[in-house]
Amino acid sequence: MADSNHQIQQTQKLIPQILAIGHPSFFKFFSSQYIKNYNFINPWGSPLPLDQFLTTHNTEPSAIRAIVCTGIHPVTTDVLRLLPSVELVVSTTAGLDHIDLIECRRRSIQVSGVGGLYSEDVADMGVGLLIDVMRKISAGDRYVTERVKSGPWHFSFGSKLGGKRVGIVGLGRIGLEVAKRLEAFGCIILYHSKKEKQFVSYPFYSNVVELAAKSNALVICCALTEQTLHLINKEVMLALGKEGILVNIGRGALIDENEMVRCLMEGEIGGAGLDVFENEPHVPKELVALDNVVLSPHASVFTSESEMALSDLVAENLEAFFSNKPLITPVRDN
Repeated sequence: MADSNHQIQQTQKLIPQILAIGHPSFFKFFSSQYIKNYNFINPWGSPLPLDQFLTTHNTEPSAIRAIVCTGIHPVTTDVLRLLPSVELVVSTTAGLDHIDLIECRRRSIQVSGVGGLYSEDVADMGVGLLIDVMRKISAGDRYVTERVKSGPWHFSFGSKLGGKRVGIVGLGRIGLEVAKRLEAFGCIILYHSKKEKQFVSYPFYSNVVELAAKSNALVICCALTEQTLHLINKEVMLALGKEGILVNIGRGALIDENEMVRCLMEGEIGGAGLDVFENEPHVPKELVALDNVVLSPHASVFTSESEMALSDLVAENLEAFFSNKPLITPVRDN
């Protein structure tokens, strides 16, 4: 038995060592398909610091050449410095704010993302949240299922989606998919992005406050950076107005969450549909009690179809890297 275990360890050392950072649910599915190709080392659930974890698993930090991360735990400068041979970070999320891109750039570490893999799923969620808030679908469900009194129904009116002016904050892959869907509902699309897009005819606003003032709803889909932290602040929300709706499918910290809670509680904005939160998994308790707020547990990318496609994409990027070929979905400097 000892010889057998030694042989397994020796075999594992011959195949690429990959640090898997994040919840094991994805890696369980992924590693079952590619266990013969790679040795995945996942410290999830271990109370030990990463260096001690690797020591207890007989893994030399210098043996790890790639990291696959899900975004729950950040790939920081400290993590990267612990792994001197890392040359690739594979992200399984649309956002990249959990990766120290500056350190990766300094060390010439390649980074791969998901490209447009999630764009349709996230756009579907954004439109779904907007419809839910405007037509009070979740509120209506609670009214029916929690109703104690008998007699006629007396439920408040919702709002029509068609004809509404929807401002999209971040007209990238996801934002364009949101726009396409909302146009089909008869909405008028406006947008804000880092730069004006010459290939679209939607009105462009360089100032988010001005966009909010012209919109009935804002759908937030941009990346979280130092520049976009709390981009949606009190001034933006007041400009959106008492009937305006916020939908966030980007990152929680794009919105000043405390200010949003206050605006909702005081009726300064009309409602919100939120798939992301500033301090996940914490959700402000005030939001739970509001009928004009719809909440989702950062689940916009969670479809079985996308999980299978993601597994293939991660494998293709790893294969390309270890074969000295260009990555399939490289993250390039802006």
